[in-house]
Amino acid sequence: MSQFDVTIIGSGPGGYVAAIRCAQLGFKTAIIEKYSTLGGTCLNVGCIPSKALLASSHHYEELQHFADHGIEVSGEVKVNLEKMIARKQAVVDQTSGGVKYLMDKNKVTVFEGVGSFESATSVKVTKNDGSSEVIESKNIIIATGSKPSSLPFIKLDKDRIITSTEALKLKEVPKHLVIIGGGVIGIELGQVYLRLGAQVSVVEFMDRIIPGMDASLSKELTKVLKKQGMKFYTSHKVQSVDRAGDVVTVKAENAKGEIITLEGDYSLVSVGRRPYTDALNADKAGVKVTERGMIEVNDHLQTSVSNIYAIGDVVRGAMLAHKAEEEGVMVAEILAGQKPHIDYNLIPGVVYTWPEVAAVGKTEEQLKAAGIDFKAGSFPFKALGRARAGGDTDGFVKILADAKTDEVLGVHMIGARCADLIAEVVTAMEFRASAEDISRMSHAHPTFAEAIKEAALAATGNRALHV
Repeated sequence: MSQFDVTIIGSGPGGYVAAIRCAQLGFKTAIIEKYSTLGGTCLNVGCIPSKALLASSHHYEELQHFADHGIEVSGEVKVNLEKMIARKQAVVDQTSGGVKYLMDKNKVTVFEGVGSFESATSVKVTKNDGSSEVIESKNIIIATGSKPSSLPFIKLDKDRIITSTEALKLKEVPKHLVIIGGGVIGIELGQVYLRLGAQVSVVEFMDRIIPGMDASLSKELTKVLKKQGMKFYTSHKVQSVDRAGDVVTVKAENAKGEIITLEGDYSLVSVGRRPYTDALNADKAGVKVTERGMIEVNDHLQTSVSNIYAIGDVVRGAMLAHKAEEEGVMVAEILAGQKPHIDYNLIPGVVYTWPEVAAVGKTEEQLKAAGIDFKAGSFPFKALGRARAGGDTDGFVKILADAKTDEVLGVHMIGARCADLIAEVVTAMEFRASAEDISRMSHAHPTFAEAIKEAALAATGNRALHV
């Protein structure tokens, strides 16, 4: 029987990063993955493939505006969806191969199969052919991630009524894609197919899209996407989703009690994700799991069993790849006797549409609900020379700072390159910077990052220079 210091169940961003860090710290480490490729949802059917399709479709969309830059493209520009999907898969395969290389480099033993508990220190690996083996481990980290959620009355046929997984490998551009759920995943994939020529309708139960983010970001993104042609039905509760042949009919009730009917050839059900703990047999190890499948952990990500930890989408908090990575590193270092920490308030959130949306810290709504006195400073991208030069003038940066101390409490931005720009303010907030601190930093001109400096100036006595 194989014996290890640490065994990780699941090879997503949290799991494989935990394995690398454990190996770096000298632990004999194993990782268990039920699929033939490493990387989990994020790498195989999530973050990476969706960004590949967003990039390809963005290139196609930009071609429509090349004439504005004095570039004339002769002949018809066509979308080859099959080739686009193939490129996406090539990116996924290369990245997954990179994870396998990292496992080999760090001497992490990889087991292919479903990992399930036999006891608090033993895990059975059941392979696809039905055979199995049991490994012993002093410590175990659960990193089994999440699966797409649905609604009880929706029958997912994974052909016309689909989840994000199927949306990443369609064989045709939908004529009319009806998206149920206006969160990050639905909006991102909606923009992919909108760019490629689909009519896209979004049905959202809440009164706005990306409801977990600052309301100002939702308002601006809605305005931009409407301008691009996307249609929204917010404050609508889906009543039924039915298929007849190639037609999918979605019925929803609005705030007035009226029923609207949308007919499309595809419906993407994107109503969130649920922790995936189904096959763990957690009860055999004594690990407590909630009714919703979430694993209970303490501040050290330790479960109800002292030598078993859980990270990523199976525990409380945002279901984000980078949050899982930080937790994987944290657990590895705790096992090594170190004292790491994570400030969950400083885990950024990003929507990879164009314009991109990014945020960190508290929203205006949260600060108001908490009774915290704050000041706000905003700066529009259209006032930036770099934005005008590139033709990316949608959006703004908003900084929220404590009214008394000037400490930055939250930053919310929508615009070009915001997914990268957010790192600057995460760094600043990690060191508890004030808006004044950021406003005094030199930012290269012309850059998109100047919007951060200008927003900081606006938050400190309305001192913005270029608006």
